[in-house]
Amino acid sequence: MAHTILSDVLILLAVAIVTVTIVRRLGLPAILGYLCVGLIAGPHGFGWLAFDDVIRFFGELGIVFLLFSIGLEFSLPLLLSLRRYLLGTGSIQVAGGTLAGFIIARAFGVEWPGALVLGAATALSSTAIVLSQLGEQHELQERHGRLALGILLFQDLAAVPFLVIIPLLAGDAERLAMPLALALLKGGIAFVVIWFVGRRLLPRLLHGVTRAASRELFTLTVLFIALMTAWLTAVSGLSLAMGAFLAGMLLGETVYRHQIVADARPFKDLLMGLFFVTVGMELDYRLLPDMWLETVILLLGITFGKGALIYLLVRAAELGHRAATRTALLLGHGGEFGIALLALALAQGVLSHAAAQPVLAAMIVSMLIAPLLVRHNRWLADRLAPVATDVPSPAITEDVAQQASHSEDHVVIAGFGRIGQNLATFLRKLGVPYVALDLDADVIRRAVLAGEPVMYGDSGHAEVLAGAGLTRARVLVITFDDQDSATHTLAACRSLDTGCEVLVRTRNDRHLESLIAQGASAVIPESLEAAIALARHLLRHLDYAEADIQPLLDSIRRDRYHALRSTFASGDETRRTGTLRLETFVIADRAHAAGHRLDELGLDALGVRVVAIRRRGIRGDQPLHATRLLPGDALVLEGTTQQLDAAQRRLAAG
Repeated sequence: MAHTILSDVLILLAVAIVTVTIVRRLGLPAILGYLCVGLIAGPHGFGWLAFDDVIRFFGELGIVFLLFSIGLEFSLPLLLSLRRYLLGTGSIQVAGGTLAGFIIARAFGVEWPGALVLGAATALSSTAIVLSQLGEQHELQERHGRLALGILLFQDLAAVPFLVIIPLLAGDAERLAMPLALALLKGGIAFVVIWFVGRRLLPRLLHGVTRAASRELFTLTVLFIALMTAWLTAVSGLSLAMGAFLAGMLLGETVYRHQIVADARPFKDLLMGLFFVTVGMELDYRLLPDMWLETVILLLGITFGKGALIYLLVRAAELGHRAATRTALLLGHGGEFGIALLALALAQGVLSHAAAQPVLAAMIVSMLIAPLLVRHNRWLADRLAPVATDVPSPAITEDVAQQASHSEDHVVIAGFGRIGQNLATFLRKLGVPYVALDLDADVIRRAVLAGEPVMYGDSGHAEVLAGAGLTRARVLVITFDDQDSATHTLAACRSLDTGCEVLVRTRNDRHLESLIAQGASAVIPESLEAAIALARHLLRHLDYAEADIQPLLDSIRRDRYHALRSTFASGDETRRTGTLRLETFVIADRAHAAGHRLDELGLDALGVRVVAIRRRGIRGDQPLHATRLLPGDALVLEGTTQQLDAAQRRLAAG
């Protein structure tokens, strides 16, 4: 038995390594690779792996740890701020999607208990795919990310009564009310008890554990808390995943949150991969040729139909055309809880195998497509819902204008996140007037209560900027993480032709030149400024005088950080086009460049700069064009990927 289990593990790891490597090399999400592992090695593929209860259990643990990790990032106040999305948009989406699926299934002759299950299954989306992918892309805190989270949480809650109903449908389907009410009451009581008891006991427990000074004991305790809470909610009628989410929220309010995130991540990543392998195993794609028409119709209904419903609901909530488009792209697919409902219905005899297979196939195919839609949701939204078409309401514009009508020679801060708030702190201490714009209603409410001059408004619209007094302002500071938001704000500013200075903050230097070309007065890349700040502290510790340090740093900034922007790339950076990087090329004995002078090789014409030459272990940082190259010389070259490739071919073969 041990040999069989070990063999299965080795096969799973080998196929996963090869498949995920290929998928990542193609620039696709790793989730897609794990789904393909299940398709290839599962019982409907080559049959290398058995789809048994052990595999299913570990796959379900993947969902548990995903929701646990998400819970660590969300506090109760933040969850309450999502109530509009969770209870409003989410409830109508689940009810509407279930009704539409029920009507379609009945039209195809499915009995009403089976049609109800099919409708509920197709109404649910994949929490695992969306939240893990949005987390990687740092989009969970954006409007579409919060919308998606609220709707997904309601979907997960809605799956619970369906999991209770399905076994009852297999018996006396006419008497559902009392068992369902009892199950939900029991789950609600468990939820409240866990919440209030956990808030009192967990901080004390973790404090006692940390006093033992054992990292292993701390990790074991966290795992126990997560799994115990998931088990308690499961035996109380709720799902394992909801208990894990609740445990994450409780632990996320303690001072140990960051360490818990670090400890939980390896378990989440490994088990999430296994979960997606089990999803891939579910699909018997050999049956697709015989049911391709039904599968295609259902696939269109799940993607376009559900997407259209979500789009209309978000637009009806007056949250904007672009947010509605991006949310629809995120949620237009099937989900793991939908597959769980189908599996339970099949096991209980509520649904026939023939009726379930086309739906199962359509849901899994949609889940194969989903990672691509989530990964590229911004790019697709740019084509389907350009920001310029999302005109702000006159009420918002007038409100901003009224609040900023008395401001003059002030600073306009576009984006009141952490960076914007820190800037406001400096301006307030120096007595410099400022006005801030943001779209996060919760942040604005708290800031206004604290007396901050912050208004709701999209700075990507010239009307809002004009209302904020930009025509009378001294400086506009753009603080967004999102490159597209910064670009649109910059364009809106320049369309007003105010002539004011515009400072743009970016995470790195990838878009520095393009932002300067679009009219930014200065671009401040965080990563390069961090290097400058660290260098300042280092030189001070080395006893260099400020008079020597400051001119060096000023010269780097005047040169647009050129001395810092070229580095030796690693990993995915080597494939980026248009980004300057460094590469070292060693002159071989028979290389074309051996014996030639630098100025004879024409590297300048290729756009490549020779930064340094290392000869006999000594590096010279100011190479002369008249330098004659010798075998063994190492040239440090600067250029883009394409330029460096051309230069290396010329150095090697002429």
